Amino acid sequence: MELFGIDFVGINAENGRKLLLSVVLLIAVLCLQWVLRRILQAVYRVRPSELRRFWTRQGIAIVTMILLVLGLLSIWFDNPTRLATAIGLVTAGLAFALQQVVTAIAGYVVILRGELFSVGDRITMGGVRGDVIGLRFTMTQVFEMGQPPAEQDASPAMWVRSRQPTGRIVSVSNARVFDEPIYNYSREFNYIWEEITIPIAYSADRERAEEILLDATGKWTQDIAADATAAMDQFAWRYAIQSQPVEPKVYYRLTDNWLELTVRFIAPVRGVRELKDELSREFLREFDAAGIELASATFEIVGFPELKVRMMGSGK
Repeated sequence: MELFGIDFVGINAENGRKLLLSVVLLIAVLCLQWVLRRILQAVYRVRPSELRRFWTRQGIAIVTMILLVLGLLSIWFDNPTRLATAIGLVTAGLAFALQQVVTAIAGYVVILRGELFSVGDRITMGGVRGDVIGLRFTMTQVFEMGQPPAEQDASPAMWVRSRQPTGRIVSVSNARVFDEPIYNYSREFNYIWEEITIPIAYSADRERAEEILLDATGKWTQDIAADATAAMDQFAWRYAIQSQPVEPKVYYRLTDNWLELTVRFIAPVRGVRELKDELSREFLREFDAAGIELASATFEIVGFPELKVRMMGSGK
């Protein structure tokens, strides 16, 4: 191709035709994707299902991407020999220049094939805790949640002192699946074990205190434990592990200052803070009614040393 007496290297009528076909193919694929997404919206507007809508969108994105790649390869590389050479060069270039992107895309494949998590799952990935709200080829979007007091020193630091949303949406590279463990709170077993520790004096009625903890916890977690028992049995059967008890239990721990009573109970993944709040309030009411005081670190001053005061200017 020549323009103003200048010959453009690599541009001729054949390449121009291929470029035009590539543009037409790109527009056609984008239009197809737009039509499919409009159909998807119309279908799920009548029968809403966020999980199915998400995976249908993922399928549309993958199919249109495959069509676009195959179409471009067919247009530009009609000779198999040239295609093999080009693929080798492109692969080598990508491996060197786009290592993180390639790794992230590979992580996306691992997430789908390995069933590590799905949209709606509560996970910890790359130091970020929260609910998965988006899954892209290179990024996973997480609706961030806070940290309980025991994890406040963990990085990154949080101002929300419980597992509740912070309001931030965090994007994490899919490449992190190769570097760090992925914690999934809700993939197979939608419950977690929680604990509340109550310190009491050694002179307090420990049997009554334990009874209060078990009664209150059993009342608030009765329905939860019934559902969790069936889920635990199915989980244990599937993975050939020993089934774990879900009934509340109190454990003793001796310290130098007081006796720690720790009540362990089953809770759903979501709503833990509300449940622990109700339990804590009932514990306090019942302890007050029973005359049981919570222990705390106190200091008693038993006396003062003798002080001598000299008045200046008194002549004495």
